[in-house]
Amino acid sequence: MSKKLKLSTMKTKGKISICTMIIIAMVIMVASGCKKKKENPEIQVPVLTTLPVTDITQIAALSGGNISSDAGDSPTVRGVCWSTQHAPTIADSKTSDGTGFGEFHSNMELLVNGKVYYVRAYATNSAGTGYGNEVNFTTQQASPDTITDIDGNVYHVVTIGTQDWLVENLEVTHYRNGDPVSFISDSNAWAAASEGAYCNYDNSELAGKIYGKLYNWKAVDDPRILAPAGFHIPSDDEWTTLTTYLGGVGVAGGKLKETGLTHWDNPNVDATNETGFSALPGGWRDGNGDSGNYTMVGYFWASTEYSGGLAWMRTINSNSALMVFDFMPEAAGLSVRCVRD
Repeated sequence: MSKKLKLSTMKTKGKISICTMIIIAMVIMVASGCKKKKENPEIQVPVLTTLPVTDITQIAALSGGNISSDAGDSPTVRGVCWSTQHAPTIADSKTSDGTGFGEFHSNMELLVNGKVYYVRAYATNSAGTGYGNEVNFTTQQASPDTITDIDGNVYHVVTIGTQDWLVENLEVTHYRNGDPVSFISDSNAWAAASEGAYCNYDNSELAGKIYGKLYNWKAVDDPRILAPAGFHIPSDDEWTTLTTYLGGVGVAGGKLKETGLTHWDNPNVDATNETGFSALPGGWRDGNGDSGNYTMVGYFWASTEYSGGLAWMRTINSNSALMVFDFMPEAAGLSVRCVRD
């Protein structure tokens, strides 16, 4: 073989050797990258479950969570969050209970007695916040106080926000000083009444016992006082305080209504009675003495006069969660609820 041919062959072999080495290096780099990616998977938000709620009292409860360890990054914050609305987040009330994976326990405090709460465990890592399944519970209802009126009728008391309310509609037939409230059953006499008066819906004693009496506004405003000692008939502002605390007039009615269809007509929309107020649909008697809307609507006087023979009142009905504020002729007969002084 000539020197020229031998040199050419050597150069060719050198080129093949260099190309092969480059290809092998590239394969090694790709394989190394794949292996590295496999060893360090993409970080995800923590995956966890919410523990059942236990040790429930009037103002506290115990829950927690269990965090699996396959999210790729250890949680730096964990706990539970809760609200009176579904799907609570860390923007609501929450606890902070350490870091890392595994099971943890959380004490929820400063709760309100007799309320329904929704709870989710949460955990946060560099990818974000993950939430567990939602569970709910109801704090224990405090044993209610009882109040007795001058006739011996017993009423229970429930605390809603900063106010204490009677749980039952008023059914007293005497003012606080012992004077009788005029009982008027005749429609014409009711329409002509110039003094405070009460009646039973459609002159039914059973209705009066279950749903309370219906009073005209003159009885509400009488200085001899219709409400039992320590309580009074709420002003328009005090009704507004109640509805504001419950989230507004659009939802307050549902939170105040007794649940079920024992006393309310179907459908009794969104009735939860989560307040314990147990509003009933006692109907009304209009200024002409005619009765209506029994088991469909609850009408409740306010002690605040509007003007020209009209006074403020509130209504709750079976067809919505609303609590409507309006005014009514003072000659009408409506239910009465009382609030603590």
